[in-house]
Amino acid sequence: MRLGYIGLGKMGFNMVERLLEKGYKVVVFGRNEKVVRDITERGAEPASSIQVLVSALPLPRIIWLMIPYQAVEGVLKELVPYLDEGDTIIDGGNSPFKDSMKRARELEEKGVHFLDVGISGGPGGARNGACIMVGGRKEIYRKFKSLFRDLSVRGGYDYMGKSGAGHFVKMVHNGIEYGMMQAIAEGFAIMKASPFDLDLMNVAEIYNHRSVIESRLVGWLKNAFDEYGQDLEDVSGSVAHTGEGAWTVEVAKELGVPARTIEEALLFRIESQKNPSYAGRILSALRNQFGGHEVFEKKDERYI
Repeated sequence: MRLGYIGLGKMGFNMVERLLEKGYKVVVFGRNEKVVRDITERGAEPASSIQVLVSALPLPRIIWLMIPYQAVEGVLKELVPYLDEGDTIIDGGNSPFKDSMKRARELEEKGVHFLDVGISGGPGGARNGACIMVGGRKEIYRKFKSLFRDLSVRGGYDYMGKSGAGHFVKMVHNGIEYGMMQAIAEGFAIMKASPFDLDLMNVAEIYNHRSVIESRLVGWLKNAFDEYGQDLEDVSGSVAHTGEGAWTVEVAKELGVPARTIEEALLFRIESQKNPSYAGRILSALRNQFGGHEVFEKKDERYI
């Protein structure tokens, strides 16, 4: 398969590397010239513009977008005029599901197919096998099922439903993630404040040996302690958030479904901007471990 790929951030670069290893021919477009050179050295074919990328692909074309949701609309406005009936666009980022539903309708009117694809696993998953959730017309999903299989961990991909379902399921996934991370952060903050002088690195290690809360998140916390020390002194106690938790809370309210844990976790992140804490450091460290998000170094106020 020969496909186009737009967006070479942490996720996109790693995913293209995986595609190349799987034998795909990938034409890439990105804004960062150094990153484009790096992926070209690994076998990708660079395109100097979106128009050049489209012209380099055989009909019917398939083009994967891996860009921030704020940029999707602009890229589509530039991309779609060059496409032909029967081409397919895949949005692999965290776009709002209602936007994806609208885009699918608009593109289908032009004869262009659209799949919304939620991807979990961070940069490591993009490189070594992700968890993939696909929304859109089922016959189009089936057409590209082998692509999703090759990008996923074994058994880690499936069709979620009509257009919007892939991004909806990923949105809720991220909301759940907020709540799980918050519980871990609060628990370890309680232990740090206890009179027992606990070795939290050992606690994280023992929790991750067949306890009920054994998880990748607890494992990543252990890794963060290894990297930064259990006090996490150089990690920000103010936690960033990228939107999906807020979207989950908004949709829960629209549906009349209580989501107190997720909402409280979201509020904690918002309030942490003015009230940093040890629990906030844990959350920042976890985001760094699984998502490659930058952690703030307190001592000189720079991102590292």
